[in-house]
Amino acid sequence: MLRRVLRQCYSLHRPTVPRRLYRRFCSSPSETTATTISIDRSTLYNPPEHTHHPTSDSELVKHLKGIIKFRGGPISLGEYMSEVLTNPKAGYYINRDVFGAEGDFITSPEVSQMFGEQMGQPQRINLVELGPGRGTLMADLLRGASKFKNFIESLHVHLVECSPALQKLQHQNLKCVGEENASQDTDVRTARSLFGTPVSWHAMLEQIPSGLPTIIIAHEFFDALPVHQFQKASRGWCEKMVDVAEDSSFRFVLSPQPTPATLYLLKRLKWAAPEEFAELNQIEICPQAMELTQTIVDRISSDGGGALIIDYGMNGVISNSLQAIRKHKFVNLLDNPGSADLSAYVDFASIRHSAEEASGEVCVHGPITQSQFLGSLGINFRVEALLQNCTEEQAETLRTGYWKLVGDGEAPFWEGPDQDVPIGMGTRYQAMAIVNKNHGVPVPFQ
Repeated sequence: MLRRVLRQCYSLHRPTVPRRLYRRFCSSPSETTATTISIDRSTLYNPPEHTHHPTSDSELVKHLKGIIKFRGGPISLGEYMSEVLTNPKAGYYINRDVFGAEGDFITSPEVSQMFGEQMGQPQRINLVELGPGRGTLMADLLRGASKFKNFIESLHVHLVECSPALQKLQHQNLKCVGEENASQDTDVRTARSLFGTPVSWHAMLEQIPSGLPTIIIAHEFFDALPVHQFQKASRGWCEKMVDVAEDSSFRFVLSPQPTPATLYLLKRLKWAAPEEFAELNQIEICPQAMELTQTIVDRISSDGGGALIIDYGMNGVISNSLQAIRKHKFVNLLDNPGSADLSAYVDFASIRHSAEEASGEVCVHGPITQSQFLGSLGINFRVEALLQNCTEEQAETLRTGYWKLVGDGEAPFWEGPDQDVPIGMGTRYQAMAIVNKNHGVPVPFQ
């Protein structure tokens, strides 16, 4: 049966990569074009509109309203999204484990080994993960890489994570011991993982010491960066803003004049072909993704190494993909901020243009679909090997997990309840590599 599924998913050729891939399987958008995103809500709960009964505002709602009142006007959707997700006291990602039972699925160590071999096996390497979730990917990566003594001894792991709650989970899952600088007056914590590898935590990429070849992994990180939306009006492109209505609820309004994000809009329009936005009345951009890409490229250009970005997105202009998801159900973006995850499609074309403009010392490869990426790394052979020594129950789990990673849409082999049918994300997710020109083309992109 699995072999039939393998043939349906991907022609047999070519170990595996991602982890918390299936975190948003219930919220995957439907078919897309180069210029627009439509969301298939047919199987999801559609919440009612705002309710305006008297309620006590949460601390985050009070904070947001305070910002709007202090400014004397609305805030951008990007600022709203940033506060909702990463506010130090009440942000969605800050004080909780947000990944749940569906969060971490199938992972592998081959990403670092792939880059490590192509960098000429240096004596010391910075291995960086942006937004490492529970630390599951890094734990699996180190476990697999531990077979390569020289490689594992060369690593210094750096986790870029702003959530204290998630830092604690990462510490546990990496089985870290000791805090080498716990008593020092510093924001950087360092411990030792089960494999003896030093692990340090940082609030942002810029805090990581430079001077060593660097491997950067960003899996489902870019999709949570704040986006800005612009809507075409009679006076031109106007940014969509968040304001407080007369009944004290949040509402969307349009900016009366150009905003700081307009500069990034102009840059994005410059990169696009005229036909990509000619018929659009709304455009979504992510300035932070452009800036982060430049930071990544600066590091790779000066120190060597590469970055691997895996996320759900598309290689073109995005119209409107921002969505709020609470317990696998779509909810209103402005309802009960801080209680739902906000995410948007990643504009891989924008990342590519940002990287190429930032430096001539790097090459950008992809995006390719996750199915192509994992196929090139040998996921089919890996699954076949695992099936040789497993129970029927384990085989079913492997088959289902394989489909989720490389399949497209509902699994054709599923015979269980309709509400539990595995949804393949192999074409929803894209993979892109940015590497120093001295290191050649990464294997999956050759």
